Amino acid sequence: MRNRPIPGSSGHVRAMTLLGDPVLHTPCEPVTDFGPSLSRLIEDMFATMYAAQGVGLAANQIGVASRVFVYDCPDDEDVRHLGHIVNPRLVEADGVTVRGPEGCLSLPGVEAGTERFDRAVVEGVDRFGTPVRVEGTGFFARCLQHECDHVEGTVYTDRLTGWRRTRALRAAHRASRARAR
Repeated sequence: MRNRPIPGSSGHVRAMTLLGDPVLHTPCEPVTDFGPSLSRLIEDMFATMYAAQGVGLAANQIGVASRVFVYDCPDDEDVRHLGHIVNPRLVEADGVTVRGPEGCLSLPGVEAGTERFDRAVVEGVDRFGTPVRVEGTGFFARCLQHECDHVEGTVYTDRLTGWRRTRALRAAHRASRARAR
């Protein structure tokens, strides 16, 4: 029996910000107001992430330039990690570098092999301002690094080079043209 609400169950699904929008390429502002509006934002982010069938979502992906992200992501051992981090800082990223498939809700349908460290540690606070430290390995470490990039104004395609970058950006451009029709 659950003694707390399901994340996102009281939230509203918001429109996704897509690649090319300046908010995705600008570092987000630190959160200073830990009131009800932050809790509503986090609930909306969970609802939006689940509706888009994602495993992580940063606030700028719904057009809000605040340093917040949510996640519901498994690691490589299929252990579920669920939570949110306000004012996140990637404090450690180490271990083996792994090139693995990576996608983004702001680039629907586009995926590319992206190098990430196999271990990541993120520190920040929760919606009440209480300090949190989250450590992840494998796929969850990839998620943490991906979302920390978002709040810094970086999209995973910015990490790509050569033909991987060209192919991913072409696919994103084709997808946006198809949506516009």
